[in-house]
Amino acid sequence: MLQRKGWKILLLVVFCAIFMVACSDDKKETNSSEGKGEKEPTTEKKEELVVAVNENFISMDPHNTGDTNSNSVQSAMLEGLLGFDDEGQIINVLAEDYSVSEDALVYTFKLHQGIKFHDGEDFNAEAVKVNFERIMKDKSLRLNSRGFSLIKKIETPSEYEIKITLKETYSPMLTRFGVAKIISPKSVKENPADIPKKPVGTGAYKFGEWVQGDHLTIERFDDYWGKGDRVKKITFKPVPESGSRVAMLKTGEAGVIYPVPSQNIAQVEGDKNIQVFKVPSTIAHYVSINTYKKPFNDPKVRQAFNYAVDKDAFIKVVNFGLGVPLDSIISSKTIYYKKQEAYAQNIEKAKQLLKEAGYPDGFETEIWGNTNSDTMKGMQFIQQQLKQIGVKVEIKSMEEGTLSDEIYGAQTPDDAKLQMWYVSWSSYASDVTNATKPLFHSESFPPNGANTAYYNNKEVDKWMDEANSISDKAKQEELYGKIQETVYKDAPWIFLGVDEIVYGVRSDVEGVVVEPTGGLDVKDANFK
Repeated sequence: MLQRKGWKILLLVVFCAIFMVACSDDKKETNSSEGKGEKEPTTEKKEELVVAVNENFISMDPHNTGDTNSNSVQSAMLEGLLGFDDEGQIINVLAEDYSVSEDALVYTFKLHQGIKFHDGEDFNAEAVKVNFERIMKDKSLRLNSRGFSLIKKIETPSEYEIKITLKETYSPMLTRFGVAKIISPKSVKENPADIPKKPVGTGAYKFGEWVQGDHLTIERFDDYWGKGDRVKKITFKPVPESGSRVAMLKTGEAGVIYPVPSQNIAQVEGDKNIQVFKVPSTIAHYVSINTYKKPFNDPKVRQAFNYAVDKDAFIKVVNFGLGVPLDSIISSKTIYYKKQEAYAQNIEKAKQLLKEAGYPDGFETEIWGNTNSDTMKGMQFIQQQLKQIGVKVEIKSMEEGTLSDEIYGAQTPDDAKLQMWYVSWSSYASDVTNATKPLFHSESFPPNGANTAYYNNKEVDKWMDEANSISDKAKQEELYGKIQETVYKDAPWIFLGVDEIVYGVRSDVEGVVVEPTGGLDVKDANFK
């Protein structure tokens, strides 16, 4: 009797358990059904922020980077002795303090102590020395020609003090120390080939993985010396097609997109789950013209192109009214900017200049650019504008890495196949040198710099060299005034416009900022 009663109780317990599980499953099923279409992310998703950008990344080597997107990712993983605030002004980062000698030849840095690289190596003066010597000795690195080739010697008086002596005064050297990110000395010595693919730094995030063309992932470095609360993982996805980028933001597939396509701003601003930010920039849009080759070796042809293109229409049509015409070789936000008399559209004058240059019926040429939607639209605009003066333009779009190889792979001007390139350039507002010398000095022809117009004016070279060798600000302003006036008249570019930056952020995301240079700062990114 007792046994039979025990079995009955046991069966009752089992039955109740089954019934409760069934009810629980029904409840789960109901909740799942009710939740379809909701944007509320799970805890797992909250640990990962997806950032969709308009172009592919080219290299993770901080000493050899020329594109803004690559630099943005690097800045979350790597740090320099100095850095820049939101206005582009110099601040201390890995350096606790610094001093500059009266003759501006000796720079002494006192370093923060107790900092580790992501691989466990110590950050100290020797690590900095290894990095700077790498830049000094390898002429293929872009930073080599930007001040580091002028370093005479490097001394380490103590473990956390480093002294750099220059061969000659170079006024923007402090900026160069900010741009030069420090990577693990172990990777420099033992795995130099891995640096462009998986860098090792001291930053808030460490490298995760990079699947070319699909995504690049960085992961929170929990032992970061700068502390702070931040999202566990950030995945950057290159999405050149503008509509796809916007769709990702609206569905929540991406927490941040940059840039927001001009034509979609109103649509995105109307979404309560999205914040749209607009930032005045130092980003100059232009078409680089190869002045070394015919017919572009004649300034009348280049001037004709500038008179043929309606700059106001460019801002209105291509940028949807966001920005202003480029009326100098640098943006108005850049130090020593001097407004020039802009090339107002004048089709008859453009045709006359072509006739004087020996091309009364125009000619055929081509323009290169990357594959993102905004670039395609810009190139099509240039094609249509130049058609008005009899110039037939073939558009050639390439994936960003391929385009970079084609342009910077040319070892001499004779090797260059480039005719015209639709592109942009930005620099910190306080760094007029980087806004001019890499683009217009004859020493900056590819592969050494970004003078893809192969512009060569000995007087301009002399003025740049002098401006960089003095600290007299009034004299520098005078020299940069001459540089702007001369280059603008020589027209190695079709001068287009200066952007207003627009980026979109989901309302549950914080700590993401786009700087006036176009750089994306995500090191403090998090979910609210």
